[in-house]
Amino acid sequence: MAGWEDKPRNCVVCGDQATGYHFHALTCEGCKGFFRRTAVKSSGLTCRFAGSCKVSKAQRRHCPACRLQRCLDAGMKKDMILSAEALALRRAKQAQRRAQQAPSGLSEGQKELVRTLLGAHARHVSTMFGQFLCFRPPPHLFTHHQRLPAPLPMLPLLMHYADVNTFMVQQIIKFTKDLPFFRSLLIEDQISLLKGAAVEICHIALNSTFCLQTQNFFCGPLHYTIEDGALVSPTVGFQKEFLELTFHFHRTLRRLQLQEPEYVLMAAMALFSPDRPGVTQRDKIDQLQEEVALTLHSYIRSQQPRPQDQFLYAKLLGLLAELRSLNEAYRQQIQHTRELSALMPLLREICS
Repeated sequence: MAGWEDKPRNCVVCGDQATGYHFHALTCEGCKGFFRRTAVKSSGLTCRFAGSCKVSKAQRRHCPACRLQRCLDAGMKKDMILSAEALALRRAKQAQRRAQQAPSGLSEGQKELVRTLLGAHARHVSTMFGQFLCFRPPPHLFTHHQRLPAPLPMLPLLMHYADVNTFMVQQIIKFTKDLPFFRSLLIEDQISLLKGAAVEICHIALNSTFCLQTQNFFCGPLHYTIEDGALVSPTVGFQKEFLELTFHFHRTLRRLQLQEPEYVLMAAMALFSPDRPGVTQRDKIDQLQEEVALTLHSYIRSQQPRPQDQFLYAKLLGLLAELRSLNEAYRQQIQHTRELSALMPLLREICS
């Protein structure tokens, strides 16, 4: 006779099959993810039917307010939820422990992974910065030694910024769709991973254009300053705290003087994050991220020692966690800046 542990157990919130104890209650993956996303920002949730909605596997998405209350009544605790940054740090430490146990030098499979990433990166990402010129930049963005091209109608900085950001995300989407191991995932998981990582991958790619001496981004004949971010239009600009967070990240990453394979492997680490909201194939994505992490660690160990290489792998894991905070701050900026949001429907969808 099977023991109690062998019997399928039901989620105490919706009745679906439970996967374990999450936040102090026996729940399914769906309710675990819902509670993590919702509990810390639940002040605006209300039920149109005075809290009388049925919460079941089939109807659990109909009323978030009743579902959250059911979670709390079942004993789920808000104070057990890790922040996105803390969660990323925990996963980073786990990945580092696994990588330290791996042999140095790349296997044939790891070499093929790097070649695949570099090929997709070359086709869709590395050349995109020179194309910013196509989006009719304001004259002040041209570096002083460049002559303004033949007459083109110049758009305000706000519209140029919106077009450039949309273009970068489109290129990142093409980059991911060029990866066979990404295309092998369920389409719903592809969407969830892209919504979570697109902005982070944009920052990783953009870092290669950052100049430590001038603190500017040099994209072809154009250069972008922190002042441009603060004044994308006469009435709209990014908050000072967000810009300082952004430039601090880029200064820290640029000082590490990464090689292109290290940049693309870091981007793949961000992409294959199994804890993104909405992900279903968590084990498969976790395995993909582990393969990328081991490859990054092996690649760093296989290179000729560089002064900045000491603890480089650990530093990159820390920066990936910092990138989570930057991503969340960017989402808040976009959601609360109507002019930008209206001009960037793709970014608005990703940040939703």
